[in-house]
Amino acid sequence: MSETEYFSVGEPVADTKAPATTPIADRWTQRKFDVKLVNPANKRKKTVIIVGTGLAGGSAGATLGELGYKVIQFCFQDSPRRAHSIAAQGGINAAKNYRNDGDSVHRLFYDTVKGGDFRARESNVHRLAEISTQIIDQCVAQGVPFAREYGGLLDNRSFGGAQVSRTFYARGQTGQQLLLGAYQALMRQVDLGNVELHARHEMLDLIMHEGKARGVVVRDLISGEIKSYTADAVVLATGGYGNVYFLSTNAMGSNVTAAWRAHKKGALFANPCYTQIHPTCIPVSGDHQSKLTLMSESLRNDGRVWVPKEAGDARKPSDIPEDERDYYLERIYPAFGNLVPRDIASRAAKNVCDEGRGVGPGGLGVYLDFKDAITRLGRKAVEAKYDNLFQMYERITGENPYEQPMRIYPAVHYTMGGLWVDYDLESTIPGMFVLGEANFSDHGANRLGASALMQGLADGYFVIPQTIGDYLAKNPATPVPDATVQEVEDTVKGQVEKFLSIKGNRTVDSYHRELGHIMWEYCGMERTDEGLRKAISLIRDLREDFWQNVTVPGSGDDLNQSLEKAGRVADFLELGELMCIDALHRTESCGGHFRAESQDEEGEAKRDDENFAYAAAWEWTGGDKPVLHKEELLFEYVKPSTRSYK
Repeated sequence: MSETEYFSVGEPVADTKAPATTPIADRWTQRKFDVKLVNPANKRKKTVIIVGTGLAGGSAGATLGELGYKVIQFCFQDSPRRAHSIAAQGGINAAKNYRNDGDSVHRLFYDTVKGGDFRARESNVHRLAEISTQIIDQCVAQGVPFAREYGGLLDNRSFGGAQVSRTFYARGQTGQQLLLGAYQALMRQVDLGNVELHARHEMLDLIMHEGKARGVVVRDLISGEIKSYTADAVVLATGGYGNVYFLSTNAMGSNVTAAWRAHKKGALFANPCYTQIHPTCIPVSGDHQSKLTLMSESLRNDGRVWVPKEAGDARKPSDIPEDERDYYLERIYPAFGNLVPRDIASRAAKNVCDEGRGVGPGGLGVYLDFKDAITRLGRKAVEAKYDNLFQMYERITGENPYEQPMRIYPAVHYTMGGLWVDYDLESTIPGMFVLGEANFSDHGANRLGASALMQGLADGYFVIPQTIGDYLAKNPATPVPDATVQEVEDTVKGQVEKFLSIKGNRTVDSYHRELGHIMWEYCGMERTDEGLRKAISLIRDLREDFWQNVTVPGSGDDLNQSLEKAGRVADFLELGELMCIDALHRTESCGGHFRAESQDEEGEAKRDDENFAYAAAWEWTGGDKPVLHKEELLFEYVKPSTRSYK
């Protein structure tokens, strides 16, 4: 084992579940044949815990319940319908080639590997592309009201990183409509008694027995009661960790706690530094904000992005003539124009603002202009596609985007990193499976737009029902001793008591805001060696201060949102350090990870395939140096090349 200042390097990790010798187009079919099955009568004897009720968790609960398993499911929201998946706007990708414009499963596979800057596992990505076509049929059968063309066929629109139209959508409410489809399927299973649903319960620790995941300890967020549940396997579908930055497009409740507590029990955490900065968010308006609002990437289909050619031009956009505007994405990337991937569009926006050509307060904004689209298509056609998004923008900013351009700026949106999983979506803890944004598996260093919904539903509807059966068939469960359960419960109760006993002089939110500022400043759109080292030092000092001076009013015996936040921020303070260590060790630029020291003469990301063509999977060591385990990435079908969208 080699040592560095911040971490040590351990043994490699490998995915042994994908049939590596089988052609990639046949691997999923082969794996489904290879798995051991659980017969219908035995499924009724098996219990599966699912944490999370978004697209991945909701679809998994509905499907496993339909198969006959006993499912116990948790969410911290007051209803599964409040899962953050509901906020997704623009669409869901699928390689159905309805437009007859050259799309295919292989092209979606290719675009996703390339879009992830050659840092994703080929087997998982190809499976995702295959399953994408089934997802649309599943959702249509559930009644999801996808947009349709005049003749009744499902409509498609374009998204970043692709030159075909493969994105299915329901105006700007795609996530909401898909979640309602999964929700109604889940609630059908609740009504049938196959799923036992617990809303307003937060997972605070993982119960393990004989080295396997066997249950969870949760807190009832209304009564404060600490409770334990055991099962034959555990599924985490708890979303991403973007709120480590405080300001992000994530719902305020989104957190890393379930995944992080599992990480501390032995689940490797992979690629934490890969953060997606979304280019089309409403700019920050002041220190009073606690979150940011996303404007869908779909708007870049018809909106044109520009800034004034001259720095410091403060004229109204309507007063700036065409020849004095810089449509910089169309100029720099003519092949893709405004539909370049998110990481590239975000860095380009930052660059023009750094040049002093940004617009709006503080010069931290660029225009997203719909004048040409309204002239070409007519206002009614634009309203049919985007009106709810335009209404949202006007309600927040007081500006009418039909009459003047939107102002947008990049903001933290999605996290490509997450718990490491193999082809079966099983973590390094046997019996614990991880779905959706909570795992690392499909997007590499950058997620293409409209692929999050695709992954969540693929994992929940089609992958986990096949692969979890293999584990359950091979691992007959023994009873979990009461003493084992009690030990984990006592640990959770001890932490709750610790938070309440500190009685310091700083609020939880003040620590969260300060951590977010450190992360955005030094581990945001651009990272440097010096900045990351400074961030690690600042986070360590902030964490030490947190455990001495945080104040958590109230008690643990009832609803206490400060207590909820304290646990989540404590985990963010540990995760933030690991993100910076991961970013520091990866001295290349790729996707959402941009090291200022690693760029070409044109300012584009410069990968180092010789030294960094691996997934970085980190092991918790109790607060000492984390251990890095590398999963080498092999590219048989999409050979790494300089990613170009010009």
